[in-house]
Amino acid sequence: MPLALLALAIGAFGIGTTEFVIMGLLPEVAGDFGVSIPTAGLLVTGYALGVVIGAPLMTVLGTKVPRKRMLMLLMGLFIAGNLLSALAPNFAVMLIGRVIASLAHGAFFGIGSVVAAELVAPDKKAGAIAMMFTGLTVANVIGVPLGTLIGQSVGWRVTFGIVAALGVVGLAGIAKLVPELPRPEGVHLRHELAAFKNAQVLLAMAMTVLGFGGVFAAITYIAPMMTHIAGFADGSVTWLLVLFGLGMVGGNLIGGKFADRALMPMLYVSLGALAVVLALFTLTAHNKIAAAVTIALIGALGFATVPPLQKRVLDQAHGAPTLASAVNIGAFNLGNALSAWLGGLVIAAGFGYTAPNWVGAALAAAALVLAFLSAALERRDGARDTVVASGTPAVQRTPVHH
Repeated sequence: MPLALLALAIGAFGIGTTEFVIMGLLPEVAGDFGVSIPTAGLLVTGYALGVVIGAPLMTVLGTKVPRKRMLMLLMGLFIAGNLLSALAPNFAVMLIGRVIASLAHGAFFGIGSVVAAELVAPDKKAGAIAMMFTGLTVANVIGVPLGTLIGQSVGWRVTFGIVAALGVVGLAGIAKLVPELPRPEGVHLRHELAAFKNAQVLLAMAMTVLGFGGVFAAITYIAPMMTHIAGFADGSVTWLLVLFGLGMVGGNLIGGKFADRALMPMLYVSLGALAVVLALFTLTAHNKIAAAVTIALIGALGFATVPPLQKRVLDQAHGAPTLASAVNIGAFNLGNALSAWLGGLVIAAGFGYTAPNWVGAALAAAALVLAFLSAALERRDGARDTVVASGTPAVQRTPVHH
């Protein structure tokens, strides 16, 4: 594996850290700016919406720029956003910093995947892409808990400063190690957009929004839920996020392995189990050991849906996978934004810190319903295609009765 992949993985590590670390630091940020926890949750929502907008926008803009330069520009945006967050004099400026950093997210993974695949032999492309995404999963095991610990010990601003410095390392690595690649041919936007007329593409993206949204409904408010309900000390949030991260890594590997064998059954099992576990979290959140186990399970089941959902979109949008793939990364984050907002609403309405778990369970259950609907439509279309392929007579002869 070429060293250039390490530079991409470092960039992915920084992006993964900044996306998730805010959840462990919501109480500190809320306290510093004098805002409520649900209001601080807008830092999760705002970032997620920035990814939703930035993924397709930056991917389309990126077709006009050499890929190496585009990756460097994206890391520059990421650094600027995190620096602004670290130095923000008020909540509004911090929110703007989060959105600026988020614009780099989707396109970095979209363009980075293409670059990673081009750096290696054809039979190693999947491994190269996985190597880059390893940065994202490792961020949740090391970067997020460490960032949370630093933020709680010496201040959340230091955490965002360190993340910006990680971006500088990633940028330098890309500049030094990634070779100059030929500019991609102009994208035929009409052809790319045509993929979104396919009902199956839209259903897969809706499953992505609702399924992963279920995870974020609970995890966004993990810090206040665990300290106020389960009775954990503030410092315990760090190792609880390690458990969540380990669950994510395991779930991602399992989801990837079984998605190639039986994609839709894998979705049924993971989404169904996720809905049940999220509903149970309203009860298990009251017990330290049960809560810890549940957090690991949410990470595992949530990320077990990621490979099959991403593959489902690519399969259904085979004529235009680049934009569809980037938009699906945006769809994950649309789910994050929607669920963080809904979770904040039920807390603000006085239903308590465990209420977002019910929101998550409902979203995961809705995604499961869509999975069954998608499969039913596929069977119907398959049966119709079989009838057409076998050929039916244009005129049906009717028997003549004398």
